[in-house]
Amino acid sequence: MGEKTEIPWTDSSWNPWTACTKVSPGCQHCYMFREKTRWGKDPTKVTRSSPPTFKAPLKWKEPRMIFVCSWSDFFHVDADSWRNEAWEIMRKAPQHTYQVLTKRPERIISCTPPDILKTVPHLWLGVTAENQEFADKRLPALREAPPSEVRFVSCEPLLGPLDLTPYISWLQWIIVGGESGSGCRPMDPAWAISIKNQCQAGKVPFFFKQHGGTRKCTCHHAYGCCLLEGALYKGLPLKP
Repeated sequence: MGEKTEIPWTDSSWNPWTACTKVSPGCQHCYMFREKTRWGKDPTKVTRSSPPTFKAPLKWKEPRMIFVCSWSDFFHVDADSWRNEAWEIMRKAPQHTYQVLTKRPERIISCTPPDILKTVPHLWLGVTAENQEFADKRLPALREAPPSEVRFVSCEPLLGPLDLTPYISWLQWIIVGGESGSGCRPMDPAWAISIKNQCQAGKVPFFFKQHGGTRKCTCHHAYGCCLLEGALYKGLPLKP
């Protein structure tokens, strides 16, 4: 939950609060629920982290990419009383890139200061789209959100084929990955290949994380192989 992470598309994770509630099929086998339950804690009770954790980006002096709320959702309603403080931490440490990935994009506008790009210049806003239904629900909401340096979509866990061509013109990054852990649902490689082809046609950076499963491969800490059609795809956005 802290500074170090095995998530290959970021440098660190930062969790000013933890726990969440499930809102869509992609949440079914969430690792946070699994780990919190194992520790005897309620994974649905959103709690504020300790002051050292809440303020962690302030002590990280060298610039890094930070995945915000890897164990929660930054726009969860139960964190409304703490979110402005979290924004202030980002303002005070503008050297970092903050990757905010949400399943609640309908709350971005009401929960984000309108001048956020001026005060948090390296803010990346993204949504999870595990299937076509939720791509079509969440991506339009992301399109209407306040401007950010990068807008992206994480198709993980990818649970079905996706046509992202209606959105590809304004997206700047797409991540794809299969589900991991106990009970994981298999990903058809054809779904990932199709998204890769859409990215290449639209000139959008494509990051393939893993095929998923219960066993790690020997490279990049991925669950299942991290190669797609025999190649690595680790594209990152080109900053404006």
